[in-house]
Amino acid sequence: MKKKPVRSWMLYDFANSAFATTIMAAVLPVFYYDVAAKGIQESLAASYWGYSQSIAVLIVAILAPILGAISDYSAAKKRFLMFFAYMGMIASVLLAFVGEGDYVFASILLIVGTIGFSGANVFYDAFLPEVAKEADIDRVSAAGFTLGYVGGGVLLAVNLLMIMKYEWFGLPSTLMGTKLAFVSVGIWWFVFSIPLIKNVVEEKKRQQKRERSYVAIGFQRLGRTWKELRQFKQLLIFLLAFWLYNDGISTIIKMATIYGRDIGIDSTSLITALLITQFVGIPCTFFFGWLAGKITPKRALMISLSIYLVIVALGYFMTSALHFYILALCVGFVQGGAQALSRSIFGRMVPGDRHAEFFGFYGISSKFAAIFGPFAFALVGQLTGSSRFGILSLLFFFIVGMILLYVLDVDKGVEQAQAYTHSDEEPIIRS
Repeated sequence: MKKKPVRSWMLYDFANSAFATTIMAAVLPVFYYDVAAKGIQESLAASYWGYSQSIAVLIVAILAPILGAISDYSAAKKRFLMFFAYMGMIASVLLAFVGEGDYVFASILLIVGTIGFSGANVFYDAFLPEVAKEADIDRVSAAGFTLGYVGGGVLLAVNLLMIMKYEWFGLPSTLMGTKLAFVSVGIWWFVFSIPLIKNVVEEKKRQQKRERSYVAIGFQRLGRTWKELRQFKQLLIFLLAFWLYNDGISTIIKMATIYGRDIGIDSTSLITALLITQFVGIPCTFFFGWLAGKITPKRALMISLSIYLVIVALGYFMTSALHFYILALCVGFVQGGAQALSRSIFGRMVPGDRHAEFFGFYGISSKFAAIFGPFAFALVGQLTGSSRFGILSLLFFFIVGMILLYVLDVDKGVEQAQAYTHSDEEPIIRS
């Protein structure tokens, strides 16, 4: 394994995670509520943020299978990766020009930035088998994920100082510190992407012949995988459960800060709490991996989702910064574990020769599912005039997801995967 390309690949996770923490989760939601949406009804600010998130995820979900086809059929992964990365970097920097009442402009930049962030990740993930040997892929992938936690957390800590102690940076106000934080995300993302640009060399291959457009290829492959997937009943039950509860998890990540701001918690406490979540998540992810070995992954996952139920219920009654800190610690405790265990359970029930195809469907389909949580939060909040009812709507996603997970038979799903054979005509399952 060549160390320089591997380290350069992992460093990109360190780079782009700044967008996920500062833009998507922590600083921008507060800025959107206090500045960009100034002048509109307070509950509508949270709703408009939720709609913006849903639109961004919808566009990403539509693009994902097309970009996957481009990644497989073209010989230009790095060029596409950097195109989308630059899109995200530029959108981050342009957020510094958003002023009071410019919520439409802010929403557009959030959507463009999210497309850039997610689009680049399609090609970034596709480089993993090229930089790491097959035996090292899991280790390298996990190390990149951990570096992402660190990178996103480090810049978020710096951004928090820019906002709280703006005079240390020679800035005139908290607002200027916030805007500089957006600029820092674009710069950080660019600087730590340079090693990937320089040291990760794309495998030379001929551009594959294709008779149809990338759009047709992408969605045909998605449809084919769905047809094959329906033969694996337990795997399908798990996917339905995952789409629901993971939508709840992703909505909490995207909506927590603006919800906290809407109920009157100050911006510094909100960002500090999410910083705590970022670093608590690193050891706790490993804890749930250990717990799964003791009590089975399904039971460990059910425990993590039960804690999410408590988080949502307590979030409805939350009134102070202390409450938000406690809930942020709870989220940090379960967030990484729930995501890692979900991938582990899914991987156990996937046929051995179809990992790439089924995991591709797993990623793309979860993006489509993730549209509904922010939309439900926004719609319920708008209809009721209170974002508290919006957060309460997430109970549906967790409860139904857990019911499906309860009836799931993982052992039977593993047996179905092992019994699977693939003929040239059609895939079958032998009993």
